[in-house]
Amino acid sequence: MIGRLRGLLAWKQPPYLLIDAHGVGYELEASLTTFQTLPELGAEVTLLTHLAVREDAHTLYGFASTAERSLFRNLIRVTGIGPRLALLILSGMSVERFGRCVREGDATTLLHLPGVGKKTAERLIIEMRDRIGSLGSDPTVIVLPGERAVAPEINPIDDAISALVALGYKLPEASRMVQSLETEGLSSEAIIRLALQTSVRR
Repeated sequence: MIGRLRGLLAWKQPPYLLIDAHGVGYELEASLTTFQTLPELGAEVTLLTHLAVREDAHTLYGFASTAERSLFRNLIRVTGIGPRLALLILSGMSVERFGRCVREGDATTLLHLPGVGKKTAERLIIEMRDRIGSLGSDPTVIVLPGERAVAPEINPIDDAISALVALGYKLPEASRMVQSLETEGLSSEAIIRLALQTSVRR
């Protein structure tokens, strides 16, 4: 299994990114939590990884911290939780907040996450309660700095809406989420994160 990747960040658009490692381009999917730690295009980056193997696809997921990868691996062991939904959960709240919801039995907050219904929220609390202590508390980000390259000009609002659609939201809903925010001066990653946090609070 591929456990870690180190190379140049060649491309990124949530939830996808591309790392050039010695001439080989590895496409990964990552949460918005990890995206917020990424350097500019052309910089060196190191990410922990998890390889999900299915009959029709081999998908590589990237994580900036051991805690996030540990939670991801525990989430996909929960009945009905696949890698894509696990990534949405990691994008919608921090490892620490998720752990607090599980320990306190706070299904209401979990219900605000995209793709999480009442039964799923209850199942997460029941099945994760015994595992939450084993997730570890090391939030260390292992992204490494490097030489920077100039990134192409991107409209952060359009980029944020596209990313939310890729994360599972319908286009009208994604547009409403972004348009209701104060986005001046924010990067696309910051807008996405704010939109998800606002959705969880409602």
